[in-house]
Amino acid sequence: MKAGPNKDDGPRINQDITDPEVQLIDETGENVGNVPTEDALRRAFDANMDLVEIAATNNPPIAKILDYGKYKYQARKKAAEARKKQKSFDVKEIKLRPNIDTHDYDVKMRNMLRFFEAGDKVKVTLRFRGREMAHQQLGMELLRRVKAETEEIAKVELEPRLEGRQMIMVLAPR
Repeated sequence: MKAGPNKDDGPRINQDITDPEVQLIDETGENVGNVPTEDALRRAFDANMDLVEIAATNNPPIAKILDYGKYKYQARKKAAEARKKQKSFDVKEIKLRPNIDTHDYDVKMRNMLRFFEAGDKVKVTLRFRGREMAHQQLGMELLRRVKAETEEIAKVELEPRLEGRQMIMVLAPR
């Protein structure tokens, strides 16, 4: 039997279990029932394994006879697998102007489609300069056009809105 871990490390094991009685699950996975902690420790020692507290909040707490090193290894492996499956995405930014040329617009749209294929979100920023602020409807039309052209592959996460001298819209891949 091994010495128990710190309270921060994980579940209490062996002599760290201070409750007088535990609900015991033996090494085969069978529920033995409520057993005095000393008897449960003796059974774990006889099986050359550890007594690990699985559910400390129950009354009495649930303890299982198992190999603690193997248990920690599997828990680490499961956590690493969960991190691997977790989808991470970036927010890419496309900057436009209200009077953008057709070719420049097409280049920006191609880049936007490439970002969506990579699974990234796209923040479309439309910047107004000087007197362009008087023609905000042109900017809104341009953002509506972007929204319409990307409708099949992207959904609008943040509707177009004016923030100071720029209009912002956020799109996410479907």
